[in-house]
Amino acid sequence: MRTAFLSLLTILCLLLAVAPAMADTYSNGPYNGTVDAWTINFGFTVSDSFTLSGGTVSSFHFVYWDASASDLLTTADLQVGATSFGGSATTVAFSNTFLGTNQYGYNLYQADATGLSIPWAGGAGYVTLGNAGSTSGCSVSNPIYWDENSGPSTAYENTLGSIPSEAFTLIHAGGGTTPEPSSIMLFGSGILGLAGVLRRKLTR
Repeated sequence: MRTAFLSLLTILCLLLAVAPAMADTYSNGPYNGTVDAWTINFGFTVSDSFTLSGGTVSSFHFVYWDASASDLLTTADLQVGATSFGGSATTVAFSNTFLGTNQYGYNLYQADATGLSIPWAGGAGYVTLGNAGSTSGCSVSNPIYWDENSGPSTAYENTLGSIPSEAFTLIHAGGGTTPEPSSIMLFGSGILGLAGVLRRKLTR
């Protein structure tokens, strides 16, 4: 019985040693869709604060207003930096989910960018959107507006300064590395050795 227990304990410890780091998420709250929204093309950019632990940003989701039901968001420049409007711009592709139409006649969509690999050292930072492109082309004819939801983030617009914050969720895979096989073997050997010592003591 004791041997089975120690074996199970050893296996559990080894599994914990190689478990992947958990994902971390920052959400600025649910979308509003009825108050206001801010242009993120035609030279306008919007930057919202967030806090995440270190790792790699893997996905970004936000809600936007669109006057068209067919000329939808395709890409946008995404920046992740330590200051507002900071960081290098990465052009990312978005998929769209229709959420409804508001009282002003604008169509509301959730835009999702997944499979990203943007490094983030951890702590407080800003995510910035700009140069949004739609089916008709980037900054050609159709404005894309980032939904204002007045969440906990601090936000800025590049021509006006401070504004209420916008609806978005930022997700990253946690930092940390998978142990080397040799490290796993050393760890496992140590646990097995400890189990042997405990077994001898218990059988005396």
